[in-house]
Amino acid sequence: MAPEVDKRVWSKTQNVVVSANIFAKLPLEKLAVLLDNSDYTPETFPGLIYKVQDESFSFNKASYLLFSSGRVICTGTKSIKHARDAVRHVIDDLKEVGIEITKKPEIKVQNMVASGSVGGRLNLNEIVFLFDNTEYEPEQFPGLVYKLKGEEVLQNITFLLFGTGKIVITGARSEKQIKDSVKFLRAQLIEVGELDKKTTKTTKEKPAKVEKTEKVDKPTNVDSKSNSTR
Repeated sequence: MAPEVDKRVWSKTQNVVVSANIFAKLPLEKLAVLLDNSDYTPETFPGLIYKVQDESFSFNKASYLLFSSGRVICTGTKSIKHARDAVRHVIDDLKEVGIEITKKPEIKVQNMVASGSVGGRLNLNEIVFLFDNTEYEPEQFPGLVYKLKGEEVLQNITFLLFGTGKIVITGARSEKQIKDSVKFLRAQLIEVGELDKKTTKTTKEKPAKVEKTEKVDKPTNVDSKSNSTR
């Protein structure tokens, strides 16, 4: 997914996970012998791990989990189109080693991970008080975890927020959800005074002048409880 116009506010898909039903039973022990770059250790995991090693493909980082039921999990691509192409590729590989597959696969997006930026620095010690459904333990991890709840379209989204303004988005099912979630998060941050709307405009147009407004005092003394789960 292409970054937004203003480089200070952007989002970019980093990984797409899809599941597929290929409507064919898979003899995993046989496939472990026939497929290069495969690994099957049923004592520790019931699926066969298979990786694409051809640099000529746009989805050359794709990895698969193949199950005897005919279920396939594909991860490592950076767009839904590439994920679908990767599923078709593994079906072709299976056909080449004698697996009969006649039906069109059912492919579902399970998760998308994206990186991005909200366009300004963030005070995580304040945000943990201002937003519900947050977790912040800076001694263990420098990012704040924020789960969206009650938003019907974006209810599966979880953010990792960093003080630099960089973010990670997980749980999306479409590229539109990723973009919408960044806009939604920015709107929330602006509303509580954690971002200056004027400095995080998402177009190249020169922002109109706005009169200064009196800022609401924010808490200055933050005790150790500020890093607890909300």
